[in-house]
Amino acid sequence: MKHKGISMRPFIGAKDFEVSRSFYRDLGFEEAVLSHNMSVFRSGNLSFYLQDAYVKDWIDNTMIFMEVDSVERFWAELLALNLTDKYQGAKLTPIKKLDWGMECFVHDPSGILWHFGEFYK
Repeated sequence: MKHKGISMRPFIGAKDFEVSRSFYRDLGFEEAVLSHNMSVFRSGNLSFYLQDAYVKDWIDNTMIFMEVDSVERFWAELLALNLTDKYQGAKLTPIKKLDWGMECFVHDPSGILWHFGEFYK
């Protein structure tokens, strides 16, 4: 079987939809509102759907990996956003160097864990 995929868009939920919308806009994603309870957020050719839906077990087990061109630059810009001061529940974990590359981590206000990574070349 040969995949001829064009994009992949995960669906994620939000404990407080308006807070999460604001968080992702602050994180640098561009929002397109699709309906009163769903938006698509884009960064270049990458995107995901944010839903006004919260199931604790689902949210607590959601992780997304996004490759960035420079984790060190991304981390510096991330710190400047003061997300943990602005959003209750948001957490940042500094860069970890691993055998495959480097990554830092962000928990959104609902608890979704984002991995922002850079592979060694």
